[in-house]
Amino acid sequence: MCEHHDHRQSESSAGWSDAFRMFLSEAPAHADAWTDMTHRLEHATALDPATRQLAYLAVLAALGLESGIPFHVELARDAGATRQEVVGAVLVGLPAAGPRVIQALPVALGAFDDDAEGPPGLLDVLDPAASV
Repeated sequence: MCEHHDHRQSESSAGWSDAFRMFLSEAPAHADAWTDMTHRLEHATALDPATRQLAYLAVLAALGLESGIPFHVELARDAGATRQEVVGAVLVGLPAAGPRVIQALPVALGAFDDDAEGPPGLLDVLDPAASV
């Protein structure tokens, strides 16, 4: 276990990828340093928690880093972000990053919905009235 942080399973760890879990267990000193940095950056921003998570989701989607999306969707939802705000955050990079961000949409919506119904089809997202 790390000296400063307890990286054991917690409620917030549910969305962690297997790779991140391995990082925590196999490189605890690095994980500790990384956690310290991310906590400091969290407190250095003027963004409210929901906006910060939505911006982070936009970056993850644009970079194609889908493994981190479920965890950050959960944080965004818990901070008050709506489903449509998550959709907007994922797709905001479409003009610059191209269609790669569309690949993140099912991952993000599946996480938002807690996989209860599974991710909707793309047409349902683009035109919610069509699924009525």
